[in-house]
Amino acid sequence: MADVTNRLFLRHLRGTPTVWVRFQKRGRDVKEGTGQSFWYRPLTAVLSEVPVDDRELPLMFHARTADFADVTVQATVTYRVADPALAAARLDFSVDPYGGQARARPLDQVATLLTELAQQPALDLLARVPLADALTVAITEVREAVAAALSDDPRLGDVGVAVVSARVVAIRPEPEMERSLQTPTREAVQQDADKATYARRALAVEQERAIAENELQNKIELARREQQLVEQKGANDRRRAELTAASELAAAQGEAEKARTLATAQADRVREVGAAEADAEAARMAIYRDLPTGVLHALAMRDLAGQLPAIGQLTVTPDLLTGTLARLADGQR
Repeated sequence: MADVTNRLFLRHLRGTPTVWVRFQKRGRDVKEGTGQSFWYRPLTAVLSEVPVDDRELPLMFHARTADFADVTVQATVTYRVADPALAAARLDFSVDPYGGQARARPLDQVATLLTELAQQPALDLLARVPLADALTVAITEVREAVAAALSDDPRLGDVGVAVVSARVVAIRPEPEMERSLQTPTREAVQQDADKATYARRALAVEQERAIAENELQNKIELARREQQLVEQKGANDRRRAELTAASELAAAQGEAEKARTLATAQADRVREVGAAEADAEAARMAIYRDLPTGVLHALAMRDLAGQLPAIGQLTVTPDLLTGTLARLADGQR
């Protein structure tokens, strides 16, 4: 909508680059075109505004296929007013000169015309194909049929409208039918997923088995090495015991040999001492053999006196003295 400002009894209209404006006064064209800006008197001015930009018209309608299945067609038509002067002459694009508001809704008429023109070729085409084809290969055919019908229809040219493009967004069946059609695909996908799951589980089981076998082999190897360690430790202990026993035996033999040597030396020494003492005793006996009896008695008394304890008192009886004197006298004779 153009921008209309009020200045006393005059109005000023300022258009936009995408709006075609026509200013008529007393049945004559004063100004027309896009991007117009002018002053006018609202009592005598007739204004028309026609948008010339591209517009999108979304379409949604129902159709029936050859196998009596209901489908919904979603499409989009892009159009523009190619001849705004013709459109302003055929449709009511007039605006209020006082406020600039549109007096009618001509674009709704254009949308209705485009919807009817687009539906007819789509309905005719879908009625000749089954549902499966309508959902797959028929989308392109429907788009081409709609585009051809809109570009060739003279009624659009009569109102100055040109179709830029026509697109079929989707053709969808009823929800129950769509779920039924999707069931085989879902089952196939589920089967593939199950196969992948089973394969993954089988691979996991195989890997677990390999891991278990590896762990078992490791345990066997560890047990074997532990056995070798025990055997080696036993051999080491046995060898250590043998070496200890041999060392102790050698030490005992050394001690025995030392004791035997010492005993032999001691025996030899004792023997030599005994022999010396025997020789000395023999010599002493030889000396004693030649001595008189009295001397021998005196020596015996001396030795006896040396072995006796200390005598504090000595009592000499007559009997003892008589016998002793008698022996001394016998010794002198």
